[in-house]
Amino acid sequence: MGYIQVLPEFGLVADPVVGLVTTAGASLAPILDEIGEVEKIADDIVGMLSGEGNFLASFPHREKSLVYAGGVTAMWYGMAVGLLIAGLFAFALI
Repeated sequence: MGYIQVLPEFGLVADPVVGLVTTAGASLAPILDEIGEVEKIADDIVGMLSGEGNFLASFPHREKSLVYAGGVTAMWYGMAVGLLIAGLFAFALI
């Protein structure tokens, strides 16, 4: 069976038997490797939402570093907002 021309200006053809769009006469293995790497990075970013786990570019034994960093950040923002409100009350009483 033959191929179906998808984008002839880019050399893309579709194989109707397998259901893949590929380049005519070339392999898509390098592109699939890049897609695999992008999927690993995307899974790593989604894993950061929970704050736990081992990340791709982190050192060993730093599984809960995002949890601690988020707690410290929340503490400092809470302290800043609290001092701002206390300062406004202090100026209102003067």
